[in-house]
Amino acid sequence: YGLYFKGIPSIILTHQLMVQTGMGNLANQLTQKLHFNFLKHFDEVWVPDVEISPNLSGALAHCDKLPPTTKYIGLLSQFEGLPDSNTVGSKLLIMLSGPEPQRTILADILWQQCLALQRQVIFVAGSSSAAAPTHIPAHIRYYTRSGGSELAGFIAEAEIVVCRSGYSSLMDLVLLGKKAILIPTPGQTEQAYLACHLEQEGIFLGAEQSNFNLSVALKKAEDFLFRPSQLQAHFRDFERELDRWMKTKTS
Repeated sequence: YGLYFKGIPSIILTHQLMVQTGMGNLANQLTQKLHFNFLKHFDEVWVPDVEISPNLSGALAHCDKLPPTTKYIGLLSQFEGLPDSNTVGSKLLIMLSGPEPQRTILADILWQQCLALQRQVIFVAGSSSAAAPTHIPAHIRYYTRSGGSELAGFIAEAEIVVCRSGYSSLMDLVLLGKKAILIPTPGQTEQAYLACHLEQEGIFLGAEQSNFNLSVALKKAEDFLFRPSQLQAHFRDFERELDRWMKTKTS
């Protein structure tokens, strides 16, 4: 919020215009008012999503009241331009991330349940400090963490991904056209909202960490629609807004 200076054109990039506090509408509205006071310092507010429905952020960035300088710029992904887009894989990818202790808690839950699966699994623990299991069975490939083209390759190998519902991860999954089971980090109301919203939209399947059962979730996934392709056409939209911005500020 502090990255602006009077006289220098500036943009803030966010997908949260209506913060989901988890404490009801009044708390949401009060937080939004404070939020908008910060946003008004910027020349424009760029939202990495589409304005129309279906969209990725739901009510987070499609509320009744918006800053007058709001622009929807389409979706963004670290994997754009890589050759593995929309590859149909066969493996289960466990892709963990996020703060402790919840990352470790979920890693332990999923590891124990992966041991009993009769399918190939790629397990990315999401932390360089994660302690690798002493015994890794033949059907599991284990990595403490991964990123860049390596992670894109893992996602391409996957038929379905189990991960948190962080916004950057969701955009990556849409770009690569993957089915996903989203497990929000407990206490992160934004992630909880996104998992629920995207399940309602038929894009990804949501699940809670408490009492999570991988076999049950995979069975449920067999009958779920999974329609990330509805949003795939919007990964170059930002070029239009960037060109407009540059022409305006350099003319």
